[in-house]
Amino acid sequence: MTIYLNGQYLPIAEAKISVLDRGFIFGDGVYEVIPVYSRRPFRLEEHLRRLQHSLDGIRLANPHSNAEWVAIVDGLVARNAGEDLYLYLHITRGAARRDHAFPNPPVAPTVFLMSNPLPAPPAELLASGIACITAPDNRWLRCDIKSIALLPNVLLRQMAVDAGCAETILIRPESMTGGEFMTEGAASNIFAVKNGTLLAPPKDNLMLPGITYDVVLELAAANGIPCEVRRVTKEEIFAADELLLTSSTKEVLAITQLDGKPVGNGKPGAMFARLHKLYQDFKRDVMRA
Repeated sequence: MTIYLNGQYLPIAEAKISVLDRGFIFGDGVYEVIPVYSRRPFRLEEHLRRLQHSLDGIRLANPHSNAEWVAIVDGLVARNAGEDLYLYLHITRGAARRDHAFPNPPVAPTVFLMSNPLPAPPAELLASGIACITAPDNRWLRCDIKSIALLPNVLLRQMAVDAGCAETILIRPESMTGGEFMTEGAASNIFAVKNGTLLAPPKDNLMLPGITYDVVLELAAANGIPCEVRRVTKEEIFAADELLLTSSTKEVLAITQLDGKPVGNGKPGAMFARLHKLYQDFKRDVMRA
């Protein structure tokens, strides 16, 4: 595997960073995951826009212009085999003496990219759907920043693995009403379906604004699918006719079991089938353009 590190393409075995890198010491950095279909980055402009939002959120200057990022990404794809890939892009504040405060003067950031194969979700998973559990969302209040400090997400995702499930759906208390609402998955966005209407949590500081989430909402609007973007309560999650999971690597999946109980009739539903087909058609059209 060829990776990119601080201006160089090199074998991953030769990549080295300082043990004083603030990403290693503090988790002081941000990341992106970018799908590549037919060797073409998918929605790269949107991913770079989200990267800028994350960098602004941690007050770290973007080390490259968009044109430079495009060249770096294209260079990495060209140096690695495979039609469908996912790129992991990782930026930290760089190596400096250990101190919670930002280095003054600033040091050069660490920029790292690598690629991995991107397998399509297997047909049997599309046919059966996935099982999920719920858990309290105990993360910080800036989940809109795609931070590399992912220990809370790691622990929440491991809860699902320990339960033999694919994902953990996160629930937060509502301070104003005393109720509870769904934010997202530990590594995904979640939609509910009720009476033919797609319910989506709002893009705010409590969830990561997913690129696939945006595509699903765009496809719903373009194809006359009723949609409400608002707080989705815990009660609505358990009463949903369907639940859907979206992410850059998993695309669109049906959730057919939640906390050991069936979602709807326990099988992937009509909304999943429609949105999955719309997403695949959209993806093919974009890659041909």
